[in-house]
Amino acid sequence: MAKKTKNTESNKSIEQMLWDSANVLRGNLDAAEYKSVVLGLVFLKYINDCFIAKYNELVAEGDGFEEDPDEYIGDNIFFVEPEARWSTIAESSLKAEIGTVIDTAMEALERKNKQLKGILPKNYARPELDKRRLGNVVDIFNNLRFDGREARDVLGRVYEYFLGEFAREEGKKGGEFYTPSCVVRTIVEVIQPYKGKIFDPACGSGGMFVQSSKFIERHQGNINNISVYGQELNSNTWRLAQMNLAIRGIEANFGASYADSFHDDQHPFLKADFVMANPPFNISNWGGDQLRDDPRWQYGIPPEGNANFAWMQHMLYHLSDHGRIGLVLANGSLSSQQGTEGEIRKNILLADLVEGIVAMPSQLFYNVQIPCCLWFLSKKKAQPGKTLFIDARNMGYMKDRTHRELSCGEESEDHGNDIGRIAETFERFRNGTFEPEKGYSAVATTDEIAAQDYILTPGRYVGIAEVKDDGEPFQEKMERLTAELSDLFAQSHALEDEIRRQLASIGFTLK
Repeated sequence: MAKKTKNTESNKSIEQMLWDSANVLRGNLDAAEYKSVVLGLVFLKYINDCFIAKYNELVAEGDGFEEDPDEYIGDNIFFVEPEARWSTIAESSLKAEIGTVIDTAMEALERKNKQLKGILPKNYARPELDKRRLGNVVDIFNNLRFDGREARDVLGRVYEYFLGEFAREEGKKGGEFYTPSCVVRTIVEVIQPYKGKIFDPACGSGGMFVQSSKFIERHQGNINNISVYGQELNSNTWRLAQMNLAIRGIEANFGASYADSFHDDQHPFLKADFVMANPPFNISNWGGDQLRDDPRWQYGIPPEGNANFAWMQHMLYHLSDHGRIGLVLANGSLSSQQGTEGEIRKNILLADLVEGIVAMPSQLFYNVQIPCCLWFLSKKKAQPGKTLFIDARNMGYMKDRTHRELSCGEESEDHGNDIGRIAETFERFRNGTFEPEKGYSAVATTDEIAAQDYILTPGRYVGIAEVKDDGEPFQEKMERLTAELSDLFAQSHALEDEIRRQLASIGFTLK
């Protein structure tokens, strides 16, 4: 835990305090570089603290095994060589070579721990990184202590908070690696990845996997019952995802390298039990012209101008015979007839793969303002021939002036539990106890969807919510509202006359 701060800081969480402290680096770095530098240091401090806690235990035992790497593997702790230990880094915080010391530490960690090979940032010695500011951040982190199970949870919170703040700072670019946790949690709660293979072909910083592990913990499951597979195109984000999972003790296969999922599939033979993704919306330059004969396009060749249904078919191709998919797409995917999109959507529906559609609220994402939706697909639907529709556009609460969140029941009671409500609706649909709710949820058969030209916009099926009867007779309400409107008009005219008089007194006349 960090040392106590002054009263002015007492209301801030540890995440906020660390973020504020780390901001000393922002002066000469853009957001993308800043992200790599700060998260690299957080990672380095955490694995050092875990190592030292185990090191001290071994010293106390007195058998001389504290420098034996094998003693740490069983506890899922990285072995840290002397040149990578935080004491060595802290001693150099005021020296000009602090950047070189940190780079050497990262290299030593990769050399001794093969699972870290090629994923740690090693550019702290570059000239444009202010070494005085870097040393200040090292000094700040000296007050932070990570050890034990609780510390891993704290670090996870810090990491998730930092990722969200970086996404906020970077705007559109930042959103490429970060999906808001409430969106990820909604997907995870609906598809319920208790055990099996989990795959995200556009994994960003690994949020889908993190929420999957949290889901398993909340439901008293065993994290060892899942296998994680991911792929990411951006090299920095690919490394970030592996660091994000490593600090949580989640083993993952992210392929041999960062790569394009369409053109260099890192898991060509994978059949996953759960596929979750937030692929980039509506991308046009995805190289579809080079893949027209690809075996993944079982439901139609995706248009070259939009990769939405290429992503969907890529995921279906990698889905096991009993698997489930949850993915985020732009709302246009529900109704677009552009190119072959309408035909592909129709074919996927006729194959009885669409279990449910959720229309999401606006302002959830940092990088896009266009409306989005969640598609839930299944190779083995509990209700064959039927699709669940949920209109969640009015759900959530404003976390700040510009961003909305879906509640999960852990916030103020005033916010309710939006995610729980959506997940429970799916569960009732699956077990046959579903009851439609006007304006919120409905079930439609494939024939009913066909009558709508295979358009999947939830509003077409759920209708408009019924207005609660307040007990006031209609005629009386109309008379009351008409009288109130007349009074408001009268007040408006009186104010207008007063404004005219005031302007006339200073020589102005309104026409």
